[in-house]
Amino acid sequence: MRIQRLRMAVDGLEHIVGGFGTALLAVVALAWSLLVAAASVLGVGLLLAPTVPRVLRAVADRERARLTRWGPAVVGPPPLPGTTREALRDPSVRREAAWAGVHGTAGLLLGAVGISLPIYAVEYASFPLWYRALDPEEGGPGFVMWRIDGFADAAVVWLIGVLFVVITIGFGPGIARLQAFAGRRLLAPSGDVDLSLRVAELTLTRAAALDAHAVELRRIERSLHDGTQNRLVAVNVLIGAARRAQQRDPAVVADILDRAQEATEQALAELRSVVRGILPPVLDDRGLDGALAGLAGTCVVPCELEVDVPGRCAVSVEATAYFVVAEALTNIAKHSGASSARVVVRRAGDRLLLSVTDDGKGGADETGGSGLGGIRQRVAAYDGRFVMSSPAGGPTRMDVELPCGS
Repeated sequence: MRIQRLRMAVDGLEHIVGGFGTALLAVVALAWSLLVAAASVLGVGLLLAPTVPRVLRAVADRERARLTRWGPAVVGPPPLPGTTREALRDPSVRREAAWAGVHGTAGLLLGAVGISLPIYAVEYASFPLWYRALDPEEGGPGFVMWRIDGFADAAVVWLIGVLFVVITIGFGPGIARLQAFAGRRLLAPSGDVDLSLRVAELTLTRAAALDAHAVELRRIERSLHDGTQNRLVAVNVLIGAARRAQQRDPAVVADILDRAQEATEQALAELRSVVRGILPPVLDDRGLDGALAGLAGTCVVPCELEVDVPGRCAVSVEATAYFVVAEALTNIAKHSGASSARVVVRRAGDRLLLSVTDDGKGGADETGGSGLGGIRQRVAAYDGRFVMSSPAGGPTRMDVELPCGS
């Protein structure tokens, strides 16, 4: 429980830092809008008026991307209208201007508070380690202005630092949610637009699911036709040959039956491989944690695994997570040139969050036949989210989010 609270506090701090960055951009966008508006009174700013909705949209899109990375997706509005007059009258642009005003003030203030809390916590909590370096008359850090005569006074400052730690852990996630509230409220499209975009998204998801299903059926059919069926035909031929040889040359029957047994064993092994490709039995036997531990243990690249998934998810979701990790580790072993990899799987509410990183050369491309396109299709089939970051030189990071609520 304490580890989970600490993790939530760290995540909250990451959100706050990101929100503080977009708040600074919102201040710039707001200042530019006001500057152009003031200049337009004199007629000079009319030439710059077309830049206002574009600047607001660019900054708002950064916030939408940030919020989407940390929670439910914030779908952007349709493209800007062609003319400046229509763009300035567009409801989505006005909502973006309102967001810039709110986020550039309240969001900036919340970000400053959220970032200051852990800084004060470290400064005050570590004060007993360095208080001797200060003149006792100068007091301590921040608002501690009284004389520090010895360790007892420094310990009082340390208690204030502990209080800051408690506040940071307890209120940090709440500050992050409050900072994101304006973006989720004002940057989401209106209800009718959101519904139409959602219908289009589900249509694409359904098509991806059908394509993935067809590809999977073709793979199973090829595996059975090219492997198992050929082995069984060979067994049938060998049994016929053994029956005929029993009359003419009984000495060779044992050799033929040995070959038939070998072909049978190969057919059984291929059948097991096909079954594992449909739904790995290890998921039923050991659960997602044990199944992923098996993948990490057999990966040729040293792999660190962290799984925090209380209870069980739906079988289909666990199978998807298993195949995603299996394909990702295979790609790392084949293409990345990495010396280490890390897999983190955790459950946050009704979402299963999965992250795979490596320290390889980067440059992963979905169109290069590396299986990343298949991973995206699998994830899309379950209405999940797939984000890939692989700059040249590395590192490569793959983030997958799957719905797993009951």
